[in-house]
Amino acid sequence: MLTIDYDLIEIKDGELILDVGCGEGRHSWEACKRNECLVCALDIDETNLKKAHYALYLLDKQGETRGKWLLLKGDILSLPFKDASFDKVICSEVLEHVPDDLQGIRELVRVLKDKGTLAISVPSYLPETICWKLSRGYHGKPGGHIRIYKAGELISKLQQNNLHIYAIRHKHALHSFYWISRSLFGVNNEKALIPSLYHKFLIWDIYHNSKPVRLLDSFLNKFFSKSLVVYARKAHT
Repeated sequence: MLTIDYDLIEIKDGELILDVGCGEGRHSWEACKRNECLVCALDIDETNLKKAHYALYLLDKQGETRGKWLLLKGDILSLPFKDASFDKVICSEVLEHVPDDLQGIRELVRVLKDKGTLAISVPSYLPETICWKLSRGYHGKPGGHIRIYKAGELISKLQQNNLHIYAIRHKHALHSFYWISRSLFGVNNEKALIPSLYHKFLIWDIYHNSKPVRLLDSFLNKFFSKSLVVYARKAHT
């Protein structure tokens, strides 16, 4: 499930891409499948990196990649790269976990080239607030979410760091209902009937990409999206 829209960040052949907090690598996979670029997938969690490595390795073996990739353990608060190293930087569903999000944003901007593109997503305010109220376990655990963003707050923090916002999107409304059901029936209880059945529906949708479901999701995104996605360019310095 992609949160970042690759048609909006326009990756070109030969570019250097950084995927910060790559998780299991879904955005890195897509970049490698689309373009002859070099993707650096970075995460602080070794288990995530192992899963991302396995998935990228399989794509290579199946001949589905055009780009090259490497994986690196690292922290958004102190990225191990020189200034202005990357043409595009992706940071999806990471900042809500970071103790000092402003420092994290400064690091993302620091390693981005002048006129480079940054795509950031965070959980949307309304469904995230509902989940926090329904379940302490949703956010009150090590590595969990430590803040809720309003759109204006995130945009302001990006603009303060020499970034020009050129697009804002709202994604994955149907996933909001999944996490609300998890919060209702026990966020750690993956076998609860309703969340389990809904999860099967979401997996079915990912594989089948049903047009009626896409239309429903698009409609619901107008007021109940799971993720807020902001696209910005670094001003020339």
